[in-house]
Amino acid sequence: MITLKKLSLPAFTVLMAAAFLAVSLLSLSWGQIDIPFRNVVALLCQTVGLPFFSDVVVTPEQQAVLWHIRLPRTLVGLMVGAGLGASGTVMQGIFSNPLADPGIIGVSSGAAVGAVVAIAFGFSETTMFAMPIFALVGSLLAVTLTVFLAMRHGKIPVMTLLLAGVVVGMLLGAITAGLLTVINEQKLQEYLFWTIGGLDYRRWEHVFMGVGPICLGILVMLLMARHLNILVLGEVEARAVGMPVARYRLGLLTLASLVTATGVCISGNIGFVGLVVPHMMRLVVGPDHRRLLPAAVLAGGIFLVLCDTIGRVIVPPMEVRVGIMTALLGTPYFLYLLRHKAHDLSR
Repeated sequence: MITLKKLSLPAFTVLMAAAFLAVSLLSLSWGQIDIPFRNVVALLCQTVGLPFFSDVVVTPEQQAVLWHIRLPRTLVGLMVGAGLGASGTVMQGIFSNPLADPGIIGVSSGAAVGAVVAIAFGFSETTMFAMPIFALVGSLLAVTLTVFLAMRHGKIPVMTLLLAGVVVGMLLGAITAGLLTVINEQKLQEYLFWTIGGLDYRRWEHVFMGVGPICLGILVMLLMARHLNILVLGEVEARAVGMPVARYRLGLLTLASLVTATGVCISGNIGFVGLVVPHMMRLVVGPDHRRLLPAAVLAGGIFLVLCDTIGRVIVPPMEVRVGIMTALLGTPYFLYLLRHKAHDLSR
């Protein structure tokens, strides 16, 4: 029997890409208004000018639902999930710690401060972009502060960076709690709604806001997979082969932080994906980042969109937000993998 680990990289990528496409079509089809797969494919083909399914009639209502509601929502989910999967993989590689995730150096805490500032001072009431922009700025400032505190003589010791991230996260958490105590109940509910994370009400503006930083960041991280393999071996080994460790470590940290911050700013604070998806893929494809990073990118997008799709249809007409679904669906599967394949984590 051929296992995923024995598949060649191109074959495995094709397999994951097929699942990526299938979940995307499922997301576009399922919802409070079910749309047949043929109609979904027909509209997509007509949009890009392909001469397929030209005999299928797509109603104006279906066009409106697909084009203005589900397509931007699905694209945001694919981007954010892929970005969190890649960023989590990079963070776990840099720290050589399977418990590391994109929030470990203050990204999520900084985004929370930015979001609550936008809400507390009324900026979120002026434009829909206020909270995402404040969350993005807060994330980047938090990461900058963490790196500044950890850097010593041009070097970034991993343990110092980890401790600095914990301290900055605690400080920002205290600031967030202080601001939450002085805002009114309506603003408090708005903040709590954001912290759960969700893809509802995503528009094309959110897609355009995230596509550049997330896609470019993922591409560069994929190109640096071989360098991440060397960093995982340890600082001494990396220096022995001539690698400027601090430069590559800082570059990868910056990329992972930028991608995560952008994802948080357009979808809210969605946890679990950046921690568990790299775990799952490492157990399936092994620790080589040349295979692991592409797998985590595709699996992150698949997982987040699948959770969002199930959340839309599980208790109609209500929706379970994707931040809840990721934990409900991901935890049992992760525990299953951990129980049956835990020996692979030590390899």
